[in-house]
Amino acid sequence: MLNRIQGTLMVGQVLSAAALLWGTILVASANAGECPADKMSAGARTQGETQPNGVTDTVLATIDLSKEKVNLADRQLRTRKLEIQPGGVVPWHSHEDRPALIYIISGTIEEYASNCSVPIVHKAGEVSVEKSGVQHWWKNTGTTPVVLLSSDVFHDMPKANPHAM
Repeated sequence: MLNRIQGTLMVGQVLSAAALLWGTILVASANAGECPADKMSAGARTQGETQPNGVTDTVLATIDLSKEKVNLADRQLRTRKLEIQPGGVVPWHSHEDRPALIYIISGTIEEYASNCSVPIVHKAGEVSVEKSGVQHWWKNTGTTPVVLLSSDVFHDMPKANPHAM
């Protein structure tokens, strides 16, 4: 009988530890550059900052995709380095037809997304996936510059601004 009680207690402890670990993972992932599931909402934000402020945007390279085997007419694959000063803003923009991957090299930055009612915190070493349906703006609310690498599929419009968001 004592062995049975000890076994039951041990199973309970293992299940409790597993639940605690899983809860920690879920909370950590929600705070690791994603909107918490209970804060997701279509139209949570409809606007934000509209002008860049304190941002140095350097286009590192582009590839004209209409000349590659993928043959995406009027598109370029672009990689940029963005340096956002404290208080700096990457203005409101859409990824409706411009998928992107954003790698945070250094610093911490907040994203204000159309589908999230709370700011999303991104930290160095994380990647943010930007795709159709996302409209957002970013702000450096910290005291040190933030450095991002952004790779996106960008419209190759005549005389397009290579720094356009």
